[in-house]
Amino acid sequence: MLIDTHAHLNFSAYKDDAEEVIKKTLEKGVFMINVGSQYSTSVRAVEFAKKYETGVWAAVGIHPLHLERRNFNYKDDNELEEIEIKTNGEEFNYENYLVLAKNPKVVAIGEMGLDYHHFEEGDDVEELKTKQKEILLQGIKLANAVKKPIIIHCWDAYDDLLEILKNNELEKKGVIHSFVGGYKTAKKFIELGYKIGLNGVVTYGISYNRLIREIDLRDIVLETDCPYLTPVPKKGERNEPLNVRYVAEKIAEVKNIKLEEVEKITTQNAKKLFGI
Repeated sequence: MLIDTHAHLNFSAYKDDAEEVIKKTLEKGVFMINVGSQYSTSVRAVEFAKKYETGVWAAVGIHPLHLERRNFNYKDDNELEEIEIKTNGEEFNYENYLVLAKNPKVVAIGEMGLDYHHFEEGDDVEELKTKQKEILLQGIKLANAVKKPIIIHCWDAYDDLLEILKNNELEKKGVIHSFVGGYKTAKKFIELGYKIGLNGVVTYGISYNRLIREIDLRDIVLETDCPYLTPVPKKGERNEPLNVRYVAEKIAEVKNIKLEEVEKITTQNAKKLFGI
């Protein structure tokens, strides 16, 4: 079996067929954690998880981009096409998230973190960075309050994130989601007790082969970040949790080990980290 530790079937990309996708995924022996990026999608993640006795869990949190009201078109080499992103400038209400976080089907806080990649011309960058850091500290406080791990989004901000995690201890640690750094950076997070989340990005050529070779399987959890970052050979289609298998296959290929070993160890990692 496999566990997709970072899915977004609670997003609008699945508004017409989320239940169908979940059913199909579970039938194929893949479990999932649906991750919130703001209050509404966090609520939806919990609602989905409550419908299933096992195989579907939730994480609740606010993505740093949702701290500001924005409407912009985003295109990255790793994405399928240009995506219109609308964010509502949500205020992080600790008490509301605390109520959600206490639900037994919630296994993590997230995704929360730092995103320095999407600043725009005219932004007060230092002010925005400060706000993101303050909200991340609230997420850490929340994770410790409910004794659950944290799922951390980080883009172009690994140095600041490392500093925060060194100075603010998390009881249950967590995962550095969609990791795109090198092994030296990954090792610093691993030494702090965090897992490294690998997804379809690692299938886009050989750029991450060295990271895959050098990182111990015991420090990896698998994810899709669906509907985004569809792995090869499915790139060009909407991503789904079942595609986590292609991430596992890539790791097995680069490490020259059996796929079954990747499945076994990464699944054990996820179960232990998230208590599932």
